[in-house]
Amino acid sequence: MPTLLLVRHGRSTANTSGLLAGRTPGVHLDEHGTAQAAALPGRLAPLPLAAAVHSPLERCRQTLAPLAQARPELPLHTEERINECDYGDWTGRKLAELNDEPLMAAVQQHPSAVAFPGGETMRGMQARAVEAVRDWNERIEKEHGADAAYLMCSHGDVIKALVADALGMHLDLFQRVHVEPCSVTVIRYTPLRPFLLRLGDTGDLSSLAPRGEDAGTGVPQAGGGGTAAVGGGA
Repeated sequence: MPTLLLVRHGRSTANTSGLLAGRTPGVHLDEHGTAQAAALPGRLAPLPLAAAVHSPLERCRQTLAPLAQARPELPLHTEERINECDYGDWTGRKLAELNDEPLMAAVQQHPSAVAFPGGETMRGMQARAVEAVRDWNERIEKEHGADAAYLMCSHGDVIKALVADALGMHLDLFQRVHVEPCSVTVIRYTPLRPFLLRLGDTGDLSSLAPRGEDAGTGVPQAGGGGTAAVGGGA
């Protein structure tokens, strides 16, 4: 079965503004995110890829644009099922404000029970993304062989949910996973079990340096105080 490279989109203007972008249109990569995307082809240069699949949102298309330019032969596909979580009424709000919402405790501790008001459930988000991966695994193997590798560019919570599935973790534990913008997570699927080969690999350890709250957002860094950033953080 194929090897899947999960790429989170590069840092966006919403990430640096401390907003929960969700499916808000017009959210683009910021200057740093654009540089991250520009570096992606070099990071992936040693790897043959059968296809690249992306969420329909602009920030994912922007992240893969340099890769598509560097590899014009690489097939690109849009996949609605790896779209960002539909956060409903939470979409576009400041993360610092959402921390005071009663639902946030469940998002942190019991996400399998969460239904965002006016949006979708976190269980539904995971189910659709896992279904997409299963379908694409079958398609890639049929067209390119069991040793093929392909890429999906998606969003923080979606990728975390896919990692939880691959590890056999309950969704209630997925907030223990963190993936940086433009990081690469690699899962090799086999008939017996998936293997997590890389998790949130950026080739850059600077994000591990203590820095308190993310500058200008009021959002604690990942793992700070035990909380996880909804949407994945910056």
